[in-house]
Amino acid sequence: MRIKFELDASISGIMEDEIRLAERAITAGVKDTAEHVQKRWRGQIVAAGLGDRLARAIRKRNFPDKGDSISAASLVYAQPNRKQSASAADVINAFDKGALIRSQHGMFLAIPTPAAGRNPRGARMTPQLWEKRTGLKLRFVPRRTGPSWLVLDKARINVKGAAVADRRRRRKALKTVEKAEVIFFLVPQVSLKKRIDLARDTRDAGDRLVRAVMARWR
Repeated sequence: MRIKFELDASISGIMEDEIRLAERAITAGVKDTAEHVQKRWRGQIVAAGLGDRLARAIRKRNFPDKGDSISAASLVYAQPNRKQSASAADVINAFDKGALIRSQHGMFLAIPTPAAGRNPRGARMTPQLWEKRTGLKLRFVPRRTGPSWLVLDKARINVKGAAVADRRRRRKALKTVEKAEVIFFLVPQVSLKKRIDLARDTRDAGDRLVRAVMARWR
């Protein structure tokens, strides 16, 4: 006795169509959810006052890059920058979780005041860079209460409020401060408060993914 089993061609075709429909629905749903999370994370960063530039560090990658797959996936992440000691990912993580920042060398963190001006190259202003750029020497003022100071004696302040070297041809644009001007505050550590909550949008993404897939799987 022999029994032969065969799959009806029409049923086979229906199954193949259903699989293709599932691939399209899952791929589109995953991409839609990832894009939503990316926008929400960027929105949180901007709303927290951390700037558009940092927000743009939130990137997205889809797998596969092209075509549909029933195993589609997307990755939303903060772009690391290996050229700097603290990348955008590190900064975002610090404001997402809160952080206690200490000096790498166990001394002080130097926080520039408006009188320090800005580094033309966009890098973080440090006492060493400031002295090299201006040719002026800073004086250390220790304090028992509150942060210690790095000051410039008899500072000359330009119209932008930054301390600069005295150049006679520009004297009209300068004013002399008889007392010392604080250029940097020196603190042993700085506490960053939590200002964003990325996990909140991640938790909401699960329900959104289900709805996005089912809306396309018809």
